[in-house]
Parts: sequence; C-alpha cells; structure tokens
Amino acid sequence: MLKQLCYALALLPVLWLAGCATPVPDENAAAVPTTSSSGLSASQPAAADHNAVYPGGGLKPLSADPALRSRSVQALQPPADLWERVRRGFAMPDLDSDLVRERELWYSSRPDYVARMTERGSKYLFYIVEELERRDMPSELALLPFIESAFNPQAVSSAKAAGMWQFMPATGKYFDLKQNMFRDDRRDVIESTRAALDYMQKLYGMFGDWHLALAAYNWGEGSVQRAIKKAKKSGTGTGYDALVMPMETRLYVPKLQAVKNIMANPQSFRVTLPEIGNHPYFQSVEIERDIDVALAAELAEVPLDDFRALNPSASKPVLLAASNSQILLPWDNAERFQNNLTAYTGGRLANWTAWVAPATLSPADAAKRVGMAESELRSVNKIPPRMRVRAGSTLLVRRSASLDSDVTAHVANNGYLTLAPDVVLKRTVVKAGKKDNVVSMARRFSVSTQLLADWNKVSTSANFKRGQSVVLYLPAKARSGRGVKARGKTAVAKAAKRAPVKSAAKKQPVKLARQ
Repeated sequence: MLKQLCYALALLPVLWLAGCATPVPDENAAAVPTTSSSGLSASQPAAADHNAVYPGGGLKPLSADPALRSRSVQALQPPADLWERVRRGFAMPDLDSDLVRERELWYSSRPDYVARMTERGSKYLFYIVEELERRDMPSELALLPFIESAFNPQAVSSAKAAGMWQFMPATGKYFDLKQNMFRDDRRDVIESTRAALDYMQKLYGMFGDWHLALAAYNWGEGSVQRAIKKAKKSGTGTGYDALVMPMETRLYVPKLQAVKNIMANPQSFRVTLPEIGNHPYFQSVEIERDIDVALAAELAEVPLDDFRALNPSASKPVLLAASNSQILLPWDNAERFQNNLTAYTGGRLANWTAWVAPATLSPADAAKRVGMAESELRSVNKIPPRMRVRAGSTLLVRRSASLDSDVTAHVANNGYLTLAPDVVLKRTVVKAGKKDNVVSMARRFSVSTQLLADWNKVSTSANFKRGQSVVLYLPAKARSGRGVKARGKTAVAKAAKRAPVKSAAKKQPVKLARQ
C-alpha cells in the first residue's frame, strides 16, 4: 500500500505539466469546423477557444424578462381526455350576465338533452379541435355546434340553414360548399367545418372581437356593422352587450358561454360528460367506383346509422366516386373496409345510376323508359303528386342492361331536378262580352292568342259578338261558375300561383305555359 502511494505522488508533477501544455496546431492542416452555442458554424482551430467567461452578479427571477413571461410551460404528456384538451384551449373572454346564468340553468336542468348532444358530438369533436388548434383559434368554437344544431349534421332550420354549422344556401355557396341533387356539403363533416372556421376567421378579422364575430355569424356581418354604426352615431357602446340586436342574437353568445361553463366544470352543474379519448374518431377512405350506401356500411362493418352520421352529405342511396371520392369511417373500420372491398365478389357495387330526361315527362312515362315502378321513381327522387319532370332534369334510377355505368363527373357535380305542375286542361265554353275579341279574351284568361284563335277556328284579329260562345281550354280547377268570368286575377293565374314547384338547383316562379 505504501509503495502504491509513493508511485502516485511521483506522477503528480508529470500530470500537472501535461495539463498546462498547449498543443501546437499543424499549419498544413485544415481548420476544424465547429458549431457555436448559437448554432452558427465557425471555421477555426478546435483548441483556440480557451478564454472562458462566467456570469457575475446575483440570480434574477425569470419573470423579470418579458419574453420569458409570455411563454407558457407545456406539459410533456398530452391530456388523455379530449374535454381537458378543450378546456386548455379556452381563449375567449368570459361573459358574465343574467342571460348566461339563465342558460346554465336551462341546460343543466335537461341532462338527457345534454347527454344526447354530447354523445352525438363525440364523433366530430376531435377533428374540430385539431382544426382550431392548427389555425390558432379559441377552442370554445368547438362547442358552437351544440348551440347551432345540437351536433346534428342533418339538422335543417325553418330558414333552410342546414348541417351542424347551420349554413344558409347562399353563404354555403360563397364558401365553396357544393349543393346539388346528389350532395350537400353543408352537411359534410370536413367541408362544413372548413367553411365555418374560414367564415369565423373572416368575421374576427372584420370586428377584432370574438363576441361580435359570433353575433355576425348568427345575425349577418352587415347587420352587425349597421348596429355598430348606429351605436357610434348615438354615442352608445359598440360591444356585444351594448348593441341593439334581435333576441336570438342577444342569447347566442350567452348560450355558448353557458355550455363552456358546464363543460369546464360539469360536476358543479351535476352534468355527466361522455368519455372522449384524445385521438381521432374517424379517417377518410378513397373510393374509386360508385357504391351503394348500404353495401359500403356492410363492408366497413359499421351500423348504417353510424355510417350515415359520418357521411351525412350523401342523401341518396348511392355514393358517387366522381362527386365525392372519399368517405369517413371509424378509425378501426377503415382497414376492414379496404380488405372486404378487395375480397368482394357479390356482383356490382352500385345498383343505382343517373339518367337525364330527354323531354318533359310525367313520372309514369319516365319510369316506363327506365324500367322502374313509378312509386319507386317518385320516392327515391322525392317527386310530389301532380308534377312533371322537366327536360334536362337528372333522375336517380335503377341500373339495367342499358344503364349500367358509374355516374359521370359532369352529371354528379351539376345534376339538377326541376319539376313543373302537371296541369290538366279541360274544354270550357264562356260567353263573349260587348266589344270582346280574340286578343282581349286571351289576355283575360292568360292564354295564347294564337291558341285561342285555333280553338275557335278564327283569325287572331277576329271580333266576337256579344253573347257568342267562345271555347277555352283551362285548368280543371278554373272551370267552375263565376271563377272563369272573374275580372282582375283570373282563375288561371290563381291556379298557377297555388301550384308548387320543387327544384334541386333553384326555385323558379311558377308560370303556366301559354297554350
């Protein structure tokens, strides 16, 4: 032991000299690239940096640096529960008013209703929260479909707003939501969410205030702008609480605030929220061929109602690959669908296709041409009684030997159905008055001058004698008694006003063709 200690003491001077020695760089060697602490590369000898600098003075709290104060500490693990993730993203100023407390009471006293809408929303919330975070928007907006539609993508309001974000037809078109006889993107989960967030970002850019942006989403941006202008003129406040607005809009943000408060602390409101994992519920799957909705659900091993809940824009019994090439499926079922589709040997994938009417036809005539029962043709295309199919209209029909191809992109994206009243004309005889002629009587009964002349085998310039019998062909409802002789609005015009017209593309004013 003593011998080893002496050996170690003898080596100390040698080690000290080696530690003090500075190696001499080779003048012919290339400089060694080094990376500084700032990340910048410097070409210099590796041993050149030997003058160390140490900080002096006392320690300072981190909060003294404004830049550091603005940075929040992020958790290493994301929340397992999606509700917690939503709560962490709350960023809108809270609204505290009697209307908020009244709405809190309304929701908390209806636990069954809250349970239904939260359970329904569990399919869509993760996707919406992801999109909000990607756009750096407040997570409260993920709760807005609770207010708009109770998270029902099939909801339609009395004003014809549709989908879980409740887009009006014109607003939907402005934000590129396709609406035709085969699809309505106002109901589509992905497309309607994209459009809704685009719209709200636009409104926030206009008003710089989320409460005013939400008021504009409900009431219209022009209405909010006019209300602000009026408030400025009268010298009153221009905030959400101060503006004069309809009661529906006045309640709009308090409803959202009430739902936010309940979701933030459900126990205090005696509300039980369904467990929603912080992971995707669905994923999109591409389809290359038209396929029946029922078959797609079967191949995905998903209940039909659940399939429709994820693909609510498909209102017909068939999915068209040319119109919308992707479908949404629960995450675990997407691979099953692909495998089952590849192995499918049950014949054609779609039993439906589209047919364009070559002329104006009755539903019975159209059904005969495509080999279908009239009742089925009316049902699948929603054709009401006493209506005819106008030329150029697109009908969904059963596939047959002569109609056995997928729907083309042009028809799938532009197909429309226009209906006209199926007016039954019957022979009517009326008495001419003093100074009546073909022109005056044609004008009175809203018929063609040439047709009236042909019916009575006279020229278009002929005059009638007082009391002379004049033949007319009028709608059956316009034939009785004094209605035919009524002045002002004729019975024909009244019948035209009553006759309904449905069009998938555009509502047209009803006009009877002049006979």
